[in-house]
Amino acid sequence: MRYLIYKLFSKLFLIAFNYKNSELKRFIVNEIKSNSRDFSDTYNEYRRRYSLNPSFRFNGLSILLYGEGKIETGTNSYVGEYSTLYSHKGRVLRIGDGVRIGHNVRIYTLSNVADQDFSRTELLEKEGDVIIEDYVWIGANVLINPGVKIGKNSVIGANSVVTKDVPANSICGGVPLKLIRMKEHSI
Repeated sequence: MRYLIYKLFSKLFLIAFNYKNSELKRFIVNEIKSNSRDFSDTYNEYRRRYSLNPSFRFNGLSILLYGEGKIETGTNSYVGEYSTLYSHKGRVLRIGDGVRIGHNVRIYTLSNVADQDFSRTELLEKEGDVIIEDYVWIGANVLINPGVKIGKNSVIGANSVVTKDVPANSICGGVPLKLIRMKEHSI
């Protein structure tokens, strides 16, 4: 649904900009400026709350960082729009230097255990730190589960589900994540 709204908005945006003095154009421009300010305030709050390097970039709108745990980032890293990073109390989500995180990525340090009876009132949970080492590239729509370490200079293909550690200098992808091959050129 969000995608369809986005596509419709994009078409209206292009149509509006073909007319120099259109009311729709003025409305859209004002909405974009307003939304950008709102997210800018939110992103500044994230910088105050978590240990984000000043060079860490929020690439787009609707990026959510939350939780009572620690979120730490290195230099020259970024996260794409519609991504969610959650760090549970007592846990660390660490992103190294030069890490590229695509759009719509989910990273959690706490999750429910899948193999259980969900009709119970008290559910089993899995928790663990998430460590993303330097120069990792994470494609769009990736889910990274608790307790995972992603090795230096590795690639996680789009639409993957990461449930276990990823070796350095590797190219991985799939559901569940599998090693595709090791890089020929490594750090």
